[in-house]
Amino acid sequence: MENEHAPRGIDPTKAHPARRYNYWLGGKDNFRADRESAEQVATGFSTVRLAAVENRKFLRRAVTHLTAEAGVRQFLDIGTGLPSAGNVHEVAQAIAPQSRIVYVDNDPIVLVHARALLTSVPEGATAYLDADVRNPRSIIEHPDLLRTLDMTRPIALMLVATMHFVTNDQDPYGIVTTLREILPSGSHLVMTHATDEHLDAAGRAEAHEANVRSGIPFQTRDRAEFARFFDGLELLPPGIVNVIDWRPDEPAEDRPDERDVSMWCGVARVP
Repeated sequence: MENEHAPRGIDPTKAHPARRYNYWLGGKDNFRADRESAEQVATGFSTVRLAAVENRKFLRRAVTHLTAEAGVRQFLDIGTGLPSAGNVHEVAQAIAPQSRIVYVDNDPIVLVHARALLTSVPEGATAYLDADVRNPRSIIEHPDLLRTLDMTRPIALMLVATMHFVTNDQDPYGIVTTLREILPSGSHLVMTHATDEHLDAAGRAEAHEANVRSGIPFQTRDRAEFARFFDGLELLPPGIVNVIDWRPDEPAEDRPDERDVSMWCGVARVP
């Protein structure tokens, strides 16, 4: 997309995480500012495209497990990003057509595409909320959420590559705690999160400086910091691991090095 074709209400000169992620995945729904921001990140983390692809693969495996093995039929996907192949509803409804999915993002372009492309099979339902994870009450009290999901039945809360855009001064743990308030017993929390724990000191400094130059606030967290999001929940095996190692469907020799992905993940059940 060229800057002059930006829909009304969108500033094409300011990079957005959803459009930048779209660029890394090979999509075309991004502006020059998004591409420049993405390339800035790559100067400090050269394998960021690979990390984005592996993160997407994890999402597919997690949704497949929750639908086919755990019997989950409702998903709340916050930080959806721009629609691409293998969206949550496509994976879930291919297994259980009655699955119901609510998507949440704060980019108007995502809203336009979501309404056109995130369409459900007749047996299930999808909805899209234009909301920001930094205001969790606006999500959990939204009438479209309450109309689409049965709040008395298990829900999978998906925070995939989302919370690393919430800096420490924005109360990330409080946000997740608020979102978890709506989850009945048998629900699940699914998260991935960027980390620089696999890098040496020089690599961490370089990656941090590149993220600052990218213009989008970004907060890496180590394993212990990431684990705090799951306090009080029952982590499913194999626990907190790199996204490439969560129930992989590829042999070890075909998977990338974890240092080239640098993404923690976890799936946990609400008791």
